[in-house]
Amino acid sequence: MSKRILIVGNWKMHLNASQASLLLHRLHERIKIHRNIEVVLAPSMLVLQPLSTQVDRRKFRLAAQNAYYKDEGAFTGEVSFSMLQDLVHYVIIGHSERRLHFHEDLEVVRDKVASAVRNSITPLLCVGETGQERHAGETKQVLHDQITTALSNLTADEIEEVVIAYEPVWAISTFEGEIAKPDDVESGLKFIRKQIAELYGNKAAKAVRLLYGGSVDDQIVRSYLELEDCDGALVGGASLNYHKFAGIVDSAYRLVQAQGEDDAGQ
Repeated sequence: MSKRILIVGNWKMHLNASQASLLLHRLHERIKIHRNIEVVLAPSMLVLQPLSTQVDRRKFRLAAQNAYYKDEGAFTGEVSFSMLQDLVHYVIIGHSERRLHFHEDLEVVRDKVASAVRNSITPLLCVGETGQERHAGETKQVLHDQITTALSNLTADEIEEVVIAYEPVWAISTFEGEIAKPDDVESGLKFIRKQIAELYGNKAAKAVRLLYGGSVDDQIVRSYLELEDCDGALVGGASLNYHKFAGIVDSAYRLVQAQGEDDAGQ
């Protein structure tokens, strides 16, 4: 695995400011700095700013879970990508929960991706099919539509910086999902990389980091990280448990060691 493994913890709508601060402290105690592993934490919007003053940026980067695509204006209650520039490196865009619960369509996701890039924040784009779409044999069509629309306003050079998480909705525990088999995940990841190659060329396709997200925990994460096209994991519920999340990072580190890439952990 030539790229840095990317492990992202999505805390979703959990933890107040003091709880989030304590979790960050526990993670800091248990997670070491590894040269070939990048660890990103995505807390709620409310606690991003206080955590930004506490976080050890040698160990962790921060991500927002959402933002609005307009840079400013009369949009009560929204936070723009431009407001997040000094706080985060990443923003999660197109998460299945945003698509399903908040009715974010393909065009909204497209505009958010473009806004993130415009404001020098790396989009962490989530794509994936529902169980119904899977059983109807529509997986490739869904992925094609989500990817081509979301990236349609970007250049090939900009694509290289994008992160894409394959997040089959049928495998997410929030939706009472089943555990995805590595073969299913590899098939989805290969299709995504192929789409990038067809749209933007092989150079961009090789550069894009692809993650898997779907009920990932410390017990099964390695089976996904070992896949040829998997460059990391988007972690949901397990990221709220510092033992499990530290275990996920440790699994990634052990994989790097096993692959013979000398990790200069500190």
